[in-house]
Amino acid sequence: MNTLDTRLDLSTTLGGTMMDVPLNIGWVFEHVLRNHGSRQVVARLDDGTTFRYTYADFGKRVAQLANALVALGVKPGDRVASFGWNTHRHLELYYAVPMIGAILHTVNIRLFPEQVVWVFEHAGDKLVFVDASLAPVVARACATTQAEKNFSFVVMGESDALAGADDYEALLAGQPEEFPWPDVDERSAAILCYTSATTGDPKGVLFTHRSTVLHALCAGLSETLGFKGSDSVLPVVPMFHVNAWGVPYLIPMIGAKLVLPGAKLDPQSVVDLVNSEAVTVSLGVPTVWLAVRDLLEKNDAYLPTLKTLVIGGSAVPPSLYDDLDKRGISVVHAWGMTEMSPIGTVSRIVAELADAPHAVQREKRLKQGRFAPLVAWKILDENGNDVPRDGKTAGDLWVRGPSVTASYYRVGSDLPCFKDGWFHTGDVCTMDELGYLQLVDRSKDLVKSGGEWISSVDLENTLMGHPAVREAAVIGLPHEKWVERPVAVVALRDGQQVDEPSLKAWLGERIAKWMVPDRIIFVDAIPRTGVGKFLKRELREKYRDLLSSSA
Repeated sequence: MNTLDTRLDLSTTLGGTMMDVPLNIGWVFEHVLRNHGSRQVVARLDDGTTFRYTYADFGKRVAQLANALVALGVKPGDRVASFGWNTHRHLELYYAVPMIGAILHTVNIRLFPEQVVWVFEHAGDKLVFVDASLAPVVARACATTQAEKNFSFVVMGESDALAGADDYEALLAGQPEEFPWPDVDERSAAILCYTSATTGDPKGVLFTHRSTVLHALCAGLSETLGFKGSDSVLPVVPMFHVNAWGVPYLIPMIGAKLVLPGAKLDPQSVVDLVNSEAVTVSLGVPTVWLAVRDLLEKNDAYLPTLKTLVIGGSAVPPSLYDDLDKRGISVVHAWGMTEMSPIGTVSRIVAELADAPHAVQREKRLKQGRFAPLVAWKILDENGNDVPRDGKTAGDLWVRGPSVTASYYRVGSDLPCFKDGWFHTGDVCTMDELGYLQLVDRSKDLVKSGGEWISSVDLENTLMGHPAVREAAVIGLPHEKWVERPVAVVALRDGQQVDEPSLKAWLGERIAKWMVPDRIIFVDAIPRTGVGKFLKRELREKYRDLLSSSA
């Protein structure tokens, strides 16, 4: 008998065992209804009007949706997709689908049309819930493939773009406001998200009920996101992007007011919503806040209720941090990955720095931050040894924990990024003596534009499919709005000619428009390393100011 068996045997004999209660999303839902029923959810609709109800009303609609799902034949283990904005209906799906034992597949609406259908089919979705404003996008995506479609559509709102689709509100109408919720196994899958943070096809990550609840509990700690029940929280980070960083479960769990922005994410709409709903906390990628910052500075305006911005997805530009700080808005830097559910680190000031000068605190806040309690980490050099915690020596980051994936959906765990119970993030980082992580580089040369990954390898392969292109290297360069944008360096075949506008137009017919490089530079030959790889470090240095406004 091993040590663990001995402890279990003793606890049973002495009567000291704990209750075996499933740690599932239903537990969070029950807590919300029992303790925070009067708190509000506010959602902005496509026409600009707002819909609001209490968590108690939300609970009744979740039950109606669950009854409708069962009536449609959804069974435990079935995948149900969502293709939508941050709305109250999307929130209802976040609870009803996993609480009946099915799996909610949140689809990134920014995928290229062929990829949209590909993830529907790879996931094996039975139903797809689509926001009305996005129904034409899905219709066009489905028209790109002749593959057999085994899924049906439900439109959330009014649209006739998807023939034969059911109407969301019609499905709920007349359904009971109560549901006999099953006690779902905490280790069963609850949410499926796909990440494009690798080359090739998107990879699916299955979050279990247990991992999702633990992530929400951990995110709520004061040293991580630290929101309060008195907060009014606006998630600009989309719910189709790794669970809006856990917000759909964390905010109801603590009883805070949840403000959902819908499709209107232009700076003026964000400012109006912050002011009208007295938002105290918001979350999103830098791109949104750069635009909001510019609007505030143009009008010399302030957001008096907004105290905290959690920014992730890309590194926070120091200028953005400083400009928001001048207007009384504190920036909290966070970092994570879809594979980590996603929060890995949050840049809070530790007790040792409570009285440190502003410049010292600023330096720490601009780093990716300190690891959440349920994430273990190690940073290894090329020989597999731990690097010193000096804030200077870089190494490869590996992580593990109860909210870190052990494999990709329908891919398996026999990939080099999974080893001995650890996940290799693909990031090159440093760690200082106080535990602040800083990302130095990405080992796979991915470009992260506005919080979304762009694969340089996929772009290179597409470019080299042009008859005039001999070779192409894609790099990410700093951009004032999108933080980073792709730039292609291209060498043409002998005797061939093509200009930049023509090559961009050709690319635009084969990839999503937002992935097309901002610039294409023509050279005689692309510099290479001694082993024949593109010398991208040299390219980045040479063209680092190419996209700046002063260039």
